[in-house]
Amino acid sequence: MATVHQWTGLEARALRKALRKSIRGFAEHLGVAVNTVAKWEKLLVDTVPQADSQAILDTVLARADPAVQERFALLLGDHGAPARLHKRTVPAVGEYETWAEDLERTVVCLSRQDFGFACTLLDRWLRRVPPRELDERGQYLYARTSTLFGDMRRLQGTVCDLITATSLYADAHSLFVDLGIPRRAAQIELSLAVVEEMSGQLASAVSRYRSLAEDDRLSKRDRVRARLWIGTALTKQGEADSAIVLMQSAAREFYDLTEPEDWAVAQQKLALAHRGAGDLTHALRFIETARSAGRPNSPLEHVQLDTAHAHILLSDAATAGEGQKTLDRAAATAGRHGLGHQLRSIMTIRESQEYA
Repeated sequence: MATVHQWTGLEARALRKALRKSIRGFAEHLGVAVNTVAKWEKLLVDTVPQADSQAILDTVLARADPAVQERFALLLGDHGAPARLHKRTVPAVGEYETWAEDLERTVVCLSRQDFGFACTLLDRWLRRVPPRELDERGQYLYARTSTLFGDMRRLQGTVCDLITATSLYADAHSLFVDLGIPRRAAQIELSLAVVEEMSGQLASAVSRYRSLAEDDRLSKRDRVRARLWIGTALTKQGEADSAIVLMQSAAREFYDLTEPEDWAVAQQKLALAHRGAGDLTHALRFIETARSAGRPNSPLEHVQLDTAHAHILLSDAATAGEGQKTLDRAAATAGRHGLGHQLRSIMTIRESQEYA
């Protein structure tokens, strides 16, 4: 088993050939632009892919079949570059505690949108050894690592990030199923539904949310979240009235479960649903409730709340100026923290205002 210390265009081309893919097929497999792969192939050792592409290439190589890995090593050997490879070792049992501690630190990093440090913590384990060479505890830690890596890419939210998140979640889901941990598997299915919604696959997301809202593998809190997210997708589909009914029910259940943060999120989503229904009075009332429910704990929460508030304010000419300032503030925060999906949402709102 081999890995690459630093990818250049030479190693990227070797991996493409080992996978027996065209330049276009390889780009689609990685989730990057065709021009990016073409540049790697043209410049070879004179170009070094960016950090996110390095991580994607690491992941693709680590998950490749043994035959692909052997072809990859031989192709590099043919070009006189075997020194770039080193053997990977299975973590010792004593290292599992360190691994678990790194995952706990990663959760904190992701809650703060500190993606750089989170990537460093996860990457050291994800590239260490393929899961089939680990015992059950190691496979569990590997699955949790893949899940958190998927969470990170989903939070970053570019189109490439969402493609990579789907792949990472799928691998983790397979491991959790094999390990017989249905709750973890169901949680990943819920995350996959969120990715579908973020990718614009609203009908598919609604169907998946509906199924999971009744799935006993999930906790009551997660089932209520699924019900709330049905409403979110329905709002995006223009079915605001149906969404409001579902969201009100979910908000009541969050209140009964004593989940104040989820309850506040429900108020925010209800505000947007009322905006979608053309009821700005109720939209403003619900967004003010969400804003007064407590201070946001992370940059993402700040951006989401500001974006929702701005969207409502921009719907009324009398408050459009304030809405634009609020949207600009959300865009600046999203840009600083690499929140690609939120930036796309902000751009969509701006474009809708231009054509209004």
